[in-house]
Amino acid sequence: MSVFSAKDAEEFLKSGAKELRYNRNLQITPGARDLLSEAGIRLIFESDSPTPANSPIPLSHASNTPRPMNTKPVATHSPDGKPYKPEHLALFTSPEAEKLKLEICDIGRRMWMREYTDGNGGNISARIGPNEFLCTPTGVSKGFLTPDMICMVDSNANQLAGSLPRTSEITTHLAIYKTTPEAKAVCHAHPVHATAFAVAGFEPPPRLIPEWEVFVGKAALAPYRTPGSPEMAEVIGPLAPKHQSILMGNHGVICWGTSVEDAYFKMEITDAYCRTIFIAMQLPSGQHPTIPCDKMSELLELKKKMGLPDPRYDLKPAELCEVDPWALMQDRPRTCSSPAQPCHPSPNFTQATNAELEALVQSLTDEIMAKLTPK
Repeated sequence: MSVFSAKDAEEFLKSGAKELRYNRNLQITPGARDLLSEAGIRLIFESDSPTPANSPIPLSHASNTPRPMNTKPVATHSPDGKPYKPEHLALFTSPEAEKLKLEICDIGRRMWMREYTDGNGGNISARIGPNEFLCTPTGVSKGFLTPDMICMVDSNANQLAGSLPRTSEITTHLAIYKTTPEAKAVCHAHPVHATAFAVAGFEPPPRLIPEWEVFVGKAALAPYRTPGSPEMAEVIGPLAPKHQSILMGNHGVICWGTSVEDAYFKMEITDAYCRTIFIAMQLPSGQHPTIPCDKMSELLELKKKMGLPDPRYDLKPAELCEVDPWALMQDRPRTCSSPAQPCHPSPNFTQATNAELEALVQSLTDEIMAKLTPK
């Protein structure tokens, strides 16, 4: 596998080309993607093509890692030896399914390259039929997926096709599909900043960035449940109709969309928003402006025209601004969107002043020095 770096992107831009065609053997780094995107270069993924003819770096000069090609025949039996039905195999190998498999692999690589997943973490699924869903397998890094690894299941999580066992967390995805007909794909991962909010039990505050309000809005916070368990599906499913992004307590983030890429976009936006808030909270305190109430109404109206869900559509402007988002972060109320118990109880402690902390440090230092001084 060849790595296409930011330096390679700079060289490519000198060529004057307007598009870059690549396949699974060319891994484009996030920095290179940013440079190409800013220059208006169109990236075209070609699954079955040989090494792209317009690749600016020969394979002999790139860092190569062996990677299996998609040459395996379609499995006719499940991993536990049960034969698959011909009608299921026909759907699994249809042109539409093959296209979705490639999209899932591409999004898996993008999730891995942005460090949203570690080890074999994360999973992706997509609706392929009324009762059929493609999904990633268990135990495989999302950065190195190939189409022959993808599985197909029904709405009860029974595996219908695929050579590898399906992800154990598909039941949580299916809970979203069952409650939300608009959902065509689901992505689950562990992006660090959004997961930090989930671990701390904080819902991202509103009214700070317009793009967040339009494309995601109010992210739900679900209480912790064992990953892949029926209890996890029970708390996630009811939240999905009004929330495209759900923070999973002490676990990660799960997002649904109208396509695989749309679900992934919701993941990117969620983590970027949480990261921005975290950085903003570290800056010197002062005036922290928010989006005005009347402008919030405009954003929600725009969102409604786009057909995106939001539980705040029926709220009046004054109701949209009942809570100051900055005060919300400072007070740090820790509650879940689920009607279940709060994710974490609010801590009951008195914050020490700087003078008190300095006095404590000095006292400990004096005590240590006294013990080290020879008598």
